[in-house]
Amino acid sequence: MDEAWDTAQLTDRTEEFREVLDAQNRKLRNRFMQMAAGIAPRLCPLCDYFGNFAAFGQPPRFDARCPSCASLERHRLIWLAITRQGLLDPSHRLLHFAAEGPLRKRIHKLVGQYETAELRADLFPDHILNIEAIDLPDDSFDRIICNHVLEHVDDRKALREMHRILRPGGIAILTTPLIEAWAETYENPEISNPADRFLHFGQNDHVRVFGRDLRARIIAAGFVLDEVTAKEPDVHRFGLMRGETVFIATKPGASS
Repeated sequence: MDEAWDTAQLTDRTEEFREVLDAQNRKLRNRFMQMAAGIAPRLCPLCDYFGNFAAFGQPPRFDARCPSCASLERHRLIWLAITRQGLLDPSHRLLHFAAEGPLRKRIHKLVGQYETAELRADLFPDHILNIEAIDLPDDSFDRIICNHVLEHVDDRKALREMHRILRPGGIAILTTPLIEAWAETYENPEISNPADRFLHFGQNDHVRVFGRDLRARIIAAGFVLDEVTAKEPDVHRFGLMRGETVFIATKPGASS
């Protein structure tokens, strides 16, 4: 080794690099904390809060969670779709799978009969149900809300079951994580370990990542499909995810 690079000098350079890296990391942490507290004021259409939203998720999404009602981007997009398109009215009987608090508080006021469904009794739902084999009669609901559930279950079975229990003209309001650039859904039943599922699907209890063929899966269950997509100016005003989609799946028949 060149005499100019003796052990003492190498140690000095290493310490110098560490100090630079530590300073950079501190700046990054400080910047992250500032952004995590909110980048710009947003309006929550569910509770009318106006101000900074908090970061949420893994990896974190900035301006995602309303600090007033805890709504996330998908809740706010669903609410906008429901209210703007008049999807609910007092004549409807509605079944809400895995009912989220921010939506539940508002939606139950819009329908004549609001019911919740969960797999677990400790969540105190109206119905303890497996969405893949719904123990309810045919043609019994006017509306279904199924928000971020299909990525956890056998979606083909779940979609057929939701179609079965909807009355003709009934509507299922569906959301799920989706990658539009993928023509086909990525799934592998051999991936069952939670750590591997996190690596492959982004969450330890997800079993797939949908591609744009989700539309064909919904239609194959018997639905007619419409969509509401988050775009400007709603994205920046309400803190939505750019391009996120709510699927409005209608069971053919008499309007309801």
